[in-house]
Amino acid sequence: MVIADAAGLPLAVHTTSASPHEVTLVEATLDQTLTLGRPRRLVGDLAYDSDPLDQRLAAQGIELIAPHKRNRIKPVTQDGRALRRYRRRWKIERLFAWLNKYKRVITRWDRLIDHFNPFVHLACSMILMRRYL
Repeated sequence: MVIADAAGLPLAVHTTSASPHEVTLVEATLDQTLTLGRPRRLVGDLAYDSDPLDQRLAAQGIELIAPHKRNRIKPVTQDGRALRRYRRRWKIERLFAWLNKYKRVITRWDRLIDHFNPFVHLACSMILMRRYL
């Protein structure tokens, strides 16, 4: 899981196995953020449509912007104004495309997360260096 800033540059990376759901990884990824403060908004896809996650992030002062699932039973909690920011999600997808340039990160061949994680961090630091140097 990756958290990026408004320009699509990586702020936090959290790698795990493929089995846990993304909603359970949000707080752990926010704890690894490189910036001093917390982000004001978190934009996610349909997988982030979770009322408990929305409440936990709101308690930390973070606004969750995620479209609701079509089969949602509970009433809608967001209006269309907040979802306008969802249009900028392409910057996150561009970050994943940048990460896919590094062969070692595309497919995880390492069994241990401790062997794979440094390569993901190296790829993110290469992206940041390319931007700022």
